Amino acid sequence: MPLSDDELDRYARHLVLREIGGPGQAKIRQARVLIVGAGGLGSPCALYLAAAGIGAIGLVDDDTVSLSNLQRQILFRTADVGRGKVAAGAEALQALNPGVRLNPHPVRLTADNVQALIADYDIVADGSDNFATRFLLNDACFFARKPLVSAAVTEFEGQLATYKGWLPDCPCYRCLFAAPPPPGSVPSCSETGVLGAAAGVMGSLQALEVLKETAGLGTGLAGKVLTYKALAAEFRTLRLPKDPACALCGSDPKIRDLSRHG
Repeated sequence: MPLSDDELDRYARHLVLREIGGPGQAKIRQARVLIVGAGGLGSPCALYLAAAGIGAIGLVDDDTVSLSNLQRQILFRTADVGRGKVAAGAEALQALNPGVRLNPHPVRLTADNVQALIADYDIVADGSDNFATRFLLNDACFFARKPLVSAAVTEFEGQLATYKGWLPDCPCYRCLFAAPPPPGSVPSCSETGVLGAAAGVMGSLQALEVLKETAGLGTGLAGKVLTYKALAAEFRTLRLPKDPACALCGSDPKIRDLSRHG
């Protein structure tokens, strides 16, 4: 289906880019992206993906908006305090771009629902705030052959990577972290704090990598980890090799299904 007059106007700055043009924008419009976590990372990621014209965006989050969220979770307004994040977020994204189909999932991601949640999407953006969810998403996306764009932020630093562990030369999240740390061993954002704008940088970069994956632009972050240090204004891209001993994507995998997450 050709772009409508409204779409030609709305996405004009994409269309004049030689690397995108009409064919690239059509790929973006056809893409379906699931965003897990509508927080400091998911907020800017969702806003930029909706603005870019992603065809369908799913939001997964079972939390409600609190006043302390507003310092970094730019998807919400003061009037949203007390509302469910998914409902308030979908409303904001629809107002930004009525042409995007919004799928709210006001649930907590679990081993019981993760496969059904990711099934209808082409790519998954992980903006969650806990290791259990990150490992569960990594494993589920590996088995479903779905690209996983994973962002993280703490205090003044962040990291970003794209995982396609089912491919021969591409690592998964377990190649970087073999197993979740013991519960309580890593302080939460509420304990350490986080600079709101730093979360915005990482969420925006996450949206950029999703768009690159959907439209086939440039070189992605599969096989690499990008790190950001806000206080030093420093970006680094490090090579992340596939771990032959990885329990999920290595040569002799020990994880063959999601039963260990039950």
